[in-house]
Amino acid sequence: MEREGEEEKKKEGSYRYWVREATSDAAPPPLPQKLTNNDVVAPNAPALGSLWNQAGTWEEKNLTKWATDRLKELLGSVGSLQFSSGKAEIFDVNRCVGDAFLVTVRNKKRVGYTYELSLKVQGEWSFEEDMKKVKGSLDIAEFSFGELDDLEVDVKLTDEKELSQQLKQRIRLDLKQFLEPVRLKLGQFEQELKDRQ
Repeated sequence: MEREGEEEKKKEGSYRYWVREATSDAAPPPLPQKLTNNDVVAPNAPALGSLWNQAGTWEEKNLTKWATDRLKELLGSVGSLQFSSGKAEIFDVNRCVGDAFLVTVRNKKRVGYTYELSLKVQGEWSFEEDMKKVKGSLDIAEFSFGELDDLEVDVKLTDEKELSQQLKQRIRLDLKQFLEPVRLKLGQFEQELKDRQ
């Protein structure tokens, strides 16, 4: 019988540590309060990211649709270039494949993208008293944010069978001059991407 009493005290005592008895100097338990609209809306909402992400932890926003449309618009407005023996223009953005995103990390905004481009070009060159119409493409391999200084363009001509080797070489060199205006448009795109919220 004595043993039963000891076991009961042990059981009773083992929970006392976690559920302490209130003493006279302890703070009173909190009372429930009704919240108003002012209490619910965050008074100092973060400038970046969503309202739910006030701590500024990782948040990613996909901007691919906007970026693809904007790249096509900007590159379509490059216009034409005049060369010593001809002129050419970018008349279509044939391929614009990639992705763009905005990431908020620790309340800092970071943007990035990766794209591949193919731009259709057409032009006319005078060669030996004759005007030759030429079509082709400017292919820009994969490039990313901050890599515009390293851009390279690959020129492909579609009607090259009837062109002499000398004329093909001249046309390719001329078309590579589109690289600088394209780089400027991509720089404008990067700035617009950075300014997005």
